[in-house]
Amino acid sequence: MALTIAPSILSADFARLGEHVTEALEAGARRIHVDIMDGQFVPNLTMGPQHVAALRPLADRYGAILEAHLMIVEPDRFLGDFRAADTDVIEVHVEACPHLHRTTQAIRALGASPAVGLNPATPLGTLDEILPDLDQVLLMSVNPGFGGQAFIPGSLDKIRRLRHTLAERGLDHIAIEVDGGVNLDTIGAVAEAGATIAVAGNALFAAGCAVSEAWLRLTTAAAAGS
Repeated sequence: MALTIAPSILSADFARLGEHVTEALEAGARRIHVDIMDGQFVPNLTMGPQHVAALRPLADRYGAILEAHLMIVEPDRFLGDFRAADTDVIEVHVEACPHLHRTTQAIRALGASPAVGLNPATPLGTLDEILPDLDQVLLMSVNPGFGGQAFIPGSLDKIRRLRHTLAERGLDHIAIEVDGGVNLDTIGAVAEAGATIAVAGNALFAAGCAVSEAWLRLTTAAAAGS
């Protein structure tokens, strides 16, 4: 199964964000990952709906998907704002949503694709009742909050178990996205374990080479593990 790479703009150069994202899109990216952090759910502050809206024209030019990863408390309060910014995929965390079914229904009713994320220590069983209502599951392979962290090796088994569960329940259409520590050393194993989307930040935007070259290296390494 081919692995889609979603560049995370958290690692891009904010002084030339549009240029950096354009380089990723020209290299072949068709999904852009926007990390939203509030300093409460995770110990960092980042972006908001206005950043998604600013990227929309670029995404449209290349036919790319924009996904907003909401690492925030009370995400329900902001679903409308992110959809108004023309977000395609809205990702919330099971740990932040006491009424997860209601939240995912609200996302779909707004016209966006619902996805749910799990922190590394959160068991897959928390998704048992909600899986059929999702388009995507996001597995964190680092503790969320900062880019550049090392991949947690136990995440590979979690990916495999989720892939098995989806197959067993006839839910193979649900995408498995992996976020955190994805680089040249780990992306092949992530692909082999059964992920369908891998978020890459530093490995693309801070690799010490042109984004196009970093993209080629990553896609080659991912293909080797598929």
